[in-house]
Amino acid sequence: MGSELTLSVMFGFISSVLLGIVAYFIKQLHTDFKSMEKDMSEVKTMALIIKTEFKTSFDILNKKVEYLEQRINKLEINEIRNHDHEK
Repeated sequence: MGSELTLSVMFGFISSVLLGIVAYFIKQLHTDFKSMEKDMSEVKTMALIIKTEFKTSFDILNKKVEYLEQRINKLEINEIRNHDHEK
């Protein structure tokens, strides 16, 4: 009877220690996931900022190209008019 009680106590002790270790690692894993979630949120925010900056830069560049095309068209029209007047 005494050995069964000792065996039962030892099994309970080992089970408690193992469950404590598992609980510790689960807590660490949860902390890591929370940290990763925060990092992912920051990455999404940075990606959105970069996307917005590129879109704005692209729009500005398109406006500059359109303006230069209009100027070239006007210069070509003026050149054609000048050439016609010279004839």
